[in-house]
Amino acid sequence: MIIFRYLCRELLGATLAVSAVLLLMVMSGRFVKYLAEAAAGDLSAGILFSLMGFRLPGFLELVIPLGFFVGILLAYGRLYIESEMTVLHACGFSERQLLAYTLVPALMVAAFVAAMSLYLTPTGIERTSHLLTADKTRNEFDHLVPKKFIATSGNRAVYYAEGLSDDRSTMHNVFLAELGNSRGDTETDHQIVTVAREGVQQIDPETGLRYLVLRDGYRYEGVPGQSDYRQMAFASYEVLLEVPRLRSKASEKLQSMSTAALWKSEDPRERVNLHWRFSLPVLVLIVAILAVPLSRTNPRQGRYAKMIPAVLLYIVYLVALQSVRGAIEDGKIEQAWAIWLVHPPFLILGLILLGGRDRKPRKRGADNGGASNAGGADVTA
Repeated sequence: MIIFRYLCRELLGATLAVSAVLLLMVMSGRFVKYLAEAAAGDLSAGILFSLMGFRLPGFLELVIPLGFFVGILLAYGRLYIESEMTVLHACGFSERQLLAYTLVPALMVAAFVAAMSLYLTPTGIERTSHLLTADKTRNEFDHLVPKKFIATSGNRAVYYAEGLSDDRSTMHNVFLAELGNSRGDTETDHQIVTVAREGVQQIDPETGLRYLVLRDGYRYEGVPGQSDYRQMAFASYEVLLEVPRLRSKASEKLQSMSTAALWKSEDPRERVNLHWRFSLPVLVLIVAILAVPLSRTNPRQGRYAKMIPAVLLYIVYLVALQSVRGAIEDGKIEQAWAIWLVHPPFLILGLILLGGRDRKPRKRGADNGGASNAGGADVTA
């Protein structure tokens, strides 16, 4: 138990340190992105920390497996460099026993990653989507000034409101001028003018498209200077305000689905997301098996000699998983369970490396003792 506690302390300490550094790097990049959107007026500054909190489980489920893998390499590499592992081997502690001791914290880390991938990450993505949608709706009207012409974000139209409701959710006596033409490139002077009693903003939850919904008004369409205007009365009229930028609503919807809903689904794109969530805890266990033989270091080489090849092997493993997942989502592979075919080669590689490096200490004491006794007998004789 002393050896077990010592190895766990070294391993978990290195894992926490590496994971903290990686998490800081990932979150810093995402925070800068959100901060740039807030500076451009596309995002409210008040929700930045809430967004980062909701996205934290998604970062952890990818950072912790790598942190655990590198932590094993660093912790055990130090033991090899300082000859502590040599002493353990000399006392009969084999590399397979080292693997058995390593798998105990690996199971703990895998359980933590499973909690992230199966529950916390989908919940966080769903709440992030709701928060962004609510902020998108609120942000547009918070900056609206009555009796002032406002251009939409996509410069597709200009609208004017005589007044706003107390909760700033409804515009009164709206004037809307749509820019450009809707009949083709041959009628560039074609314009549409719309007046309505009130207008509200709505966002389609499926596509993320934002619309201005006008009620009880008239729509005038024609070419300025000509008398062939067309007039139309309407009870409700929707105008597209903005096309969302670089945000895949379909992907977010898949990632935000609960694990129970994915389990009941028969859609390959949804099933592969279920298999992906279960693959991450398995990834932790397999990289632990790979890291134990890869951490063996010659003191003359230094503790970082095998770090780059080992990390490259991890990257190949993760990229292979993501590539198969993408192929299934794109329809190139029909069976969602094909993602599990990526794990066995790396598991077999880890077992081969472990079997090739497992050494049993030679029992020299008995032989030397026997030789000494024989020598002593001869002398006595």
